[in-house]
Amino acid sequence: MAKITSGLGTSHIPLLGHIIDKGDSSDEKWAPIFDGYQFTKKWIREQKPDVVILVYNDHATAFDMKVVPTFAIGCGEEYRPADEGYGARPVPTVKGAPELAWHITESLIKQGFDMTIVNEMDVDHGLTVPLSMVFGEVEEWPCQVIPLAVNTVVYPSPTGDRCLALGKGIRAAAEQFSEDLNIQIWGTGGMSHQLLGERAGLINQEWDLAFLDDLKNDYEKLGVISQVEYIRESGTEGSEMVMWLIMRGALNQEVNEIHRHYHVPVSNTALGHLIYENVDKKGE
Repeated sequence: MAKITSGLGTSHIPLLGHIIDKGDSSDEKWAPIFDGYQFTKKWIREQKPDVVILVYNDHATAFDMKVVPTFAIGCGEEYRPADEGYGARPVPTVKGAPELAWHITESLIKQGFDMTIVNEMDVDHGLTVPLSMVFGEVEEWPCQVIPLAVNTVVYPSPTGDRCLALGKGIRAAAEQFSEDLNIQIWGTGGMSHQLLGERAGLINQEWDLAFLDDLKNDYEKLGVISQVEYIRESGTEGSEMVMWLIMRGALNQEVNEIHRHYHVPVSNTALGHLIYENVDKKGE
């Protein structure tokens, strides 16, 4: 039986991918950011996930105003790094997990989630930067990846409660898959940041740290935060944090937080990162 064993949350700031691609991650001014992922790189080598379900938001790369799916799941064989206007990142092609992805999709639709099925798309920094931060510079990614794109760009975004429910649905689907797989789920995006307008550069450290504190044990409380509240307190792009709730919903009620990293600023945004491992209890 397949099993989701752990969850990971991380920001997906595009600057980080640029720094890695230039070979500057050990530079003195960037080292404090990347040092927070050294534990993670060792941990991921020990965990050896077969598949990562990677929750991210597309940045007008695969989708534009013609089509804006609320939840889109990649069921394809592979996904190439996208050209976001300055050439594609020099990172490996992402290998999909189509059998598991189709199984999850069918299960979610039967559970009442209207998933958009995507068989071909390029993936932007929202997906490739987290892979680089966790796995480092590699010739090929060491696991298969199921992209799960969430609309956090065009109002309205899905509610936190709906994202938690989707995570629970993904977990139920994974546990019904017959193949023995070690699955991780990653929630990406955030934390507080605003890219445009009068509040460009906004960082609300108090809000971010409270969110990280509540995510472990009081995550149901986070489910009722409205998009308007996210925007008011954490900036127009801060609502990306609902994607962390999908990750949390897919895990057991009780988890161990084994790592946390928070750094400000990074490209005028806040960076958050944490790792949860499931606490196995009877019935969970």
